Amino acid sequence: MTEQSDNQLPVALVTGATSGIGRAVALNLARDGFAVIVHGRDTTRGASTVAEIEANGGQARFISADLSDAEAVNALAAQAGAVDVLVNNGGISWFGPSADLEIETYDQLFDSNVRAAYQLVAALAPGMAQRGHGSIVSIDSMAGHVGLAGGAAYGATKAALTAMSRAWAAEFSPSGVRVNTVAPGPVFTAESKRDLIENLAGTTLLNRGAQPEEISEVIAFLASDKSSYITGAVIPVDGGRTAV
Repeated sequence: MTEQSDNQLPVALVTGATSGIGRAVALNLARDGFAVIVHGRDTTRGASTVAEIEANGGQARFISADLSDAEAVNALAAQAGAVDVLVNNGGISWFGPSADLEIETYDQLFDSNVRAAYQLVAALAPGMAQRGHGSIVSIDSMAGHVGLAGGAAYGATKAALTAMSRAWAAEFSPSGVRVNTVAPGPVFTAESKRDLIENLAGTTLLNRGAQPEEISEVIAFLASDKSSYITGAVIPVDGGRTAV
C-alpha cells in the first residue's frame, strides 16, 4: 500500500466492481487499506458492495457510469479525482458466430472494454506520474492470447488492453507509475454463463474454472508495493491454459 503523508488512505478506482472479479478486487483493496471507489451501473449492487466494505471496517463510495458512453467515462474520471490505483475491470463480453455479431454490439464491446480504459488512463495517469507513484492494472483474458471460436471481437478487445498497457508502461513508468495486465482463464462470475465456463475449464491444465477471489488476489498484489519491480507485464491466471 502506498503511504500518504497526510494520513489519508490511498485511493483505488475499480471499474465493474459490483459483481464478479471487480467486486472481489474492491473487497481485497479495502482490506489492504485503500479507500475504494466502486464503479458500476447498478446502484443497488453498488450500494451492496460499499456496505460490505464498510461493514468490514473499510472506506468506499459508489459512482455510476456507463462505460460505453464517452461522456459518462469523462464524468467518472472527474468524480473520482486523484487516485493511486486504477483497475480497469469493467466491460462486456459477447461470444458467438462472427457472422451473428451486430455492428452496434461490436462497437459497444470496443467502447466499453477498450476506449473506456484508454479514457481513464489518459485522465488519471498523468496525475499519478506527477505525484511519482501509482499502479494501473487492466483485466485482459486468455481470450486475448488464444484463438477461441466465437471470441474474435471479445478477444481483440482484451489483446488491445495488453498492447495499450505495454505502451502506457513505457510512457508512465519512468515517472513511478507501474502498468500491468492480468489475463484470467475461465472464472465463475455469473450463473448464466456457467455452461460456457465449465466447457472452457476443461481446457485448462488444472481442469477447473477459477473463483473470482483467485484472480483478485493477483490484482491486489499488483496494486501493492509488494510488486514494486513489476511493470509492463501480463500475468496469466488461467490454470495453465496458455502455458502449452
